[in-house]
Amino acid sequence: MVGVAFSRGVQVRWVSFIADFLLLGMVFGPLVAPFLAVSGLPLLPVVGDIIYFMGRHVCPQPDLGLVLASPYMMAVCMRCYGTVTGLLVIRLLYGVTGGEGFYWLSQYGWSGVAVASVLMMAYPLELAAQVLGWWGFHNYVVTFFGLVTGLAWGLFTMPILHGGATSDQ
Repeated sequence: MVGVAFSRGVQVRWVSFIADFLLLGMVFGPLVAPFLAVSGLPLLPVVGDIIYFMGRHVCPQPDLGLVLASPYMMAVCMRCYGTVTGLLVIRLLYGVTGGEGFYWLSQYGWSGVAVASVLMMAYPLELAAQVLGWWGFHNYVVTFFGLVTGLAWGLFTMPILHGGATSDQ
């Protein structure tokens, strides 16, 4: 376990801390970006621009996000936000269960990798179907497929990022 001990015996696992910090940024960043952009206060629109910049580079369709503070929309589409929501749900589940349970895919080795990989394909397959014109962009549909992908990512990675998957040696 990589971390640092504080005087009260509390150990901070840096990988876990950084993963949680990034997850919080992914959860709140796209939501607050429109409000920062319209705030008119010094520097807040600049922070919003940074969030939008990141959103444009991680989301394949950021221009299809929900409008939250007209004329500004979320920094990512609902497919991407569904993925982040899935990760958040699984992070909360990991916090409750402590990584105990049959559903944590990393414990199954390559079989877990295979199951996670198949489930993680929900997002790209839905995106491909939409791009190929098989159906249009619909927020409920894309959110669902993103959610499935986020749940799969989380069920595989949370024990690795937050659990005892690493050793002190």
